Amino acid sequence: ALSILQTGLSAAGRARRSPVLAGAAQGAALAAAAAVALSFAALIYAFVVSDFSVSNVAANSHTDKPMLYKVAGAWGSHEGSLLLWCLVLTVFGGALARARGLPFGLKASAVAVQGTLGSLFLAFAVFTSSPFTRLDPAPFQGASLNPLLQDPALAVHPPLLYAGYVGFSVCFSLAVAALIEGRAQTAFWPAWGRWVRPWALASWAFLTVGITLGSFWAYYELGWGGWWFWDPVENASFMPWLAGAALLHSAVVTERRGALAGWTVFLALLAFTFSMLGAFLVRSGVLTSVHAFAVDPQRGMMLLAILGITAGAAFALFAWRAPQLKGGGLFAPVSREGALVLNNLFLTAAAATVLLGTLYPLILEAASGATISVGPPYFAATFVPLMVVAFIILPAGPLLAWKRGDLPGAVQRLAVAAGQAIVSALVAYALWEP
Repeated sequence: ALSILQTGLSAAGRARRSPVLAGAAQGAALAAAAAVALSFAALIYAFVVSDFSVSNVAANSHTDKPMLYKVAGAWGSHEGSLLLWCLVLTVFGGALARARGLPFGLKASAVAVQGTLGSLFLAFAVFTSSPFTRLDPAPFQGASLNPLLQDPALAVHPPLLYAGYVGFSVCFSLAVAALIEGRAQTAFWPAWGRWVRPWALASWAFLTVGITLGSFWAYYELGWGGWWFWDPVENASFMPWLAGAALLHSAVVTERRGALAGWTVFLALLAFTFSMLGAFLVRSGVLTSVHAFAVDPQRGMMLLAILGITAGAAFALFAWRAPQLKGGGLFAPVSREGALVLNNLFLTAAAATVLLGTLYPLILEAASGATISVGPPYFAATFVPLMVVAFIILPAGPLLAWKRGDLPGAVQRLAVAAGQAIVSALVAYALWEP
């Protein structure tokens, strides 16, 4: 209800240009975050005291578990992890509502969009995935958390991952708000790039740490023989990471030069869309994975509806407004902007290959009933070459000037640095004692 109120008050405040209504929307956003935080604290308390009258606790906890895993059990199930998702979503919404320096209309629209996202996911949690379902009579002992999940790295992996996943919702909201405002002025976009970049950076950083911890856990706990196995749910976290990395680089160009405005808005929409797609894949039952939370097709259809409504509306708005977006800052192909564009091309192409490899087996099975496995050989043939080329050309970008760069000069400096690196490696190898 508070998130719905946040949406309504913020939309009304923008329509009437009313600071009073916008301020009330800010209060509703903060109250929504506080209410969800209180709910999540109550769930953690139920785990800490081993209240087995709560079905979620009975299914994922045990009186003899260490305290760390009792607390981690709160997000070890579909219901608890969804409440964590909603908590992060509303906290980011409250932070956006408190943000300073944004134009009135843009901020009001963004807070309204964030409230809409919160309303949809909270409704999904309340009506299909309540973590507070009661058992009567209560069992004397719980079933304990999945042993594979009882690991220190994995205890903090989901909160960090969700902070990254859901953090991109603010970028999404700011992008939709910019499209709603219909800002065509060239001068607007450098400021918009400056506003969106910190949110993108924070989200991408959280997601990076979360993925790293998950890879570490998979390496020593699952015995996969490597840090990454191209598991479909791993891919679901990797796609927003790639889109977020592209967004960060594109936002730099938009902020510094006012260019690539439409492309940066598109990436802001895409990053959170990939996050929602990941939530659908993990929670719908369409994938069989150690990472998957749920196998309920009905819940999956509701998540697919949320994804379709939010992403569909956002990209439809983008298609309508994109021709009006004017980005200035012309630049030569050989320039820092050109290098960042090339960087974006490789990152988005890489994300597309991961998306295809993840969804193609599902689409094929749904269409024909045939099953196919897409694993490391596919990604080694498609993703790896893209990244090899990207890593080769990546170092030249920061050495090029804005607008027009000196490629021979950059290559010369890189050659010197490469020579120093080779000499250092040879010296280290010579001094190394096995």
